[in-house]
Amino acid sequence: MGHEFEPRRVDVERVGPSRFELVNSRGTRISIGTSDGDDFTPVELLLGAIGGCSAIDVDILTTRRSEPTSFSATVTGRRIRNDDGNQLDDIELTFRVAFPPGAGGDAARDVLPRAVQRSHDQLCTVSRTVELGAEVAVVVEET
Repeated sequence: MGHEFEPRRVDVERVGPSRFELVNSRGTRISIGTSDGDDFTPVELLLGAIGGCSAIDVDILTTRRSEPTSFSATVTGRRIRNDDGNQLDDIELTFRVAFPPGAGGDAARDVLPRAVQRSHDQLCTVSRTVELGAEVAVVVEET
């Protein structure tokens, strides 16, 4: 039997036509909208959440050995529309990480592929949820 954590919550507040702010429990705000504006789109946020979640995992696992000299990741996905509706397909997460010379850097380089795989297979809540699927219930409350 697994361990359950407290529910997470994000509120979505309309700030204009097709523009919203996401607000977390700590009061941090992120603007979202359509691809017509400068804000992130919901799809871009999903890709960013996949990359960010895994990057945090990989950073924690590798920096125990050495601080990276560079660390970046790119997440791509192809938006498709089919008989089942809109979705993303061919999602790919690519890491570009470099470590300094020396024993610590060598140890971090050695663990990097395993850290990436462990994040993908076990640790990253976001990509695990996308891959395994989770039911999303929708509720309408009139105010």
